[in-house]
Amino acid sequence: MTETQRIDNGQAALWNGPSARAWIGSQTVLDAMFKLFEDLLVDAVRDGHGRQVLDIGCGTGATTLALARMLGERGRVVGADISEPMIAVARERAAHEHAAAQFVCADVQAHAFEPAAFDTIVSRFGVMFFDDPVRAFANLRGAATDDATLRVIAWRGPADNPFMTTAERAAAPLLPDLPPRRLDGPGQFAFADRERVQSILDASGWADIDVVPIDIECTLPEAELIGCFTRLGPLGLFLQNADEQTRTQIVDTVRAAYDPYVHGTQVRYNAACWMIVARASAKARVS
Repeated sequence: MTETQRIDNGQAALWNGPSARAWIGSQTVLDAMFKLFEDLLVDAVRDGHGRQVLDIGCGTGATTLALARMLGERGRVVGADISEPMIAVARERAAHEHAAAQFVCADVQAHAFEPAAFDTIVSRFGVMFFDDPVRAFANLRGAATDDATLRVIAWRGPADNPFMTTAERAAAPLLPDLPPRRLDGPGQFAFADRERVQSILDASGWADIDVVPIDIECTLPEAELIGCFTRLGPLGLFLQNADEQTRTQIVDTVRAAYDPYVHGTQVRYNAACWMIVARASAKARVS
């Protein structure tokens, strides 16, 4: 049994299976939809002093590649993710554009990163899926220099993000057994509670923790809406194995529920997130 299997209670299988397929299939749409979050991280690194950057939960590599393009020969950027299929796509993208970004397929909770190798650690929606977040961030602290900056973006709660739960709420009358979202385990909204986020980082050896709400208007083409909600999230996972009659009924019902977000050829919604910033100090180092 591998280290990843010992730690993980389902995330490795999910992100090497159905969730990976869904994200890879939606890669172009998701990269465009979340571009403003990518820009926030790239701008922060540009304005800071860090040049050795680790991108956690890098997925198919959009943020890692953007950072590599910005830093060029002045720095080094490594993307890490537990998903082999997504890392494979990220490597293909890097090779296609001759980018210097490096990628490692790893469970961040246990991976043996080189000690004190990174002065900047970032993530765009990649830190909410740890089974043991304290262990994960403690491991990252060990990979950080004593003056490193941690800067990650994570979702706030479902009440602040009604767009993100529209599909399962609309489908609920038709699918009473559809699993509800969990806020106490790995998943999109695992970092919804600001105090929990602060306690995780404090317990894992990070200091000067700041958890600030940010709200970004995201858009996607209306023509891509059905493709997104039939691939992504709890409903997307269910529909991967649904029969055609069930699928058609659910798609019609759910698509109508998105009407308030549709403006002509665009879908617009507010993404309510946290910008989480912390500092590594010698005093806070976890051995």
